[in-house]
Amino acid sequence: MLMLPPTVKIYVAARPVDARLSFDGLAQAARQYVHQDPLSGHLFVFFNRRKDRVKILFWDRTGFCLFYKRLEQGTFHLPPVAPEATSVELQAPELALLLEGIDLGQAHRHPRYHLPATA
Repeated sequence: MLMLPPTVKIYVAARPVDARLSFDGLAQAARQYVHQDPLSGHLFVFFNRRKDRVKILFWDRTGFCLFYKRLEQGTFHLPPVAPEATSVELQAPELALLLEGIDLGQAHRHPRYHLPATA
C-alpha cells in the first residue's frame, strides 16, 4: 500500500504519453498536459497508448524520481475521465488499486461520516 502524506496530490494524465519519455519529457508533459508544476512534490501518472505501461514522476526536493511498471499481460483500467478534462486526481488508495489491476470504474466508495456544516 502506498503511504503518502495527505498533502500530496496524484494527477493521472488524461491523454497517453510516449513510454520512451524520461524525466525531462515527463516533466514537460506535466506542465503541458496536466497544467501543473512538476516541482510541486505531487505525483504525475502517465500511461502509454496501449495502457500496459505506467510511469509515475515526482520531485523529492533533490531531484526527480521515476516509477515505471510494465505489465506482462493485460492492461491497466484507467478511471473515467470527462472528455474535456486534461487529468483526473486520485487518492493514494485509488492509485494502489489501479496499479494492482482493480478497475476503478466498477468500484464505488461507500459513504463515510462527514462533519456537518456549521452555521
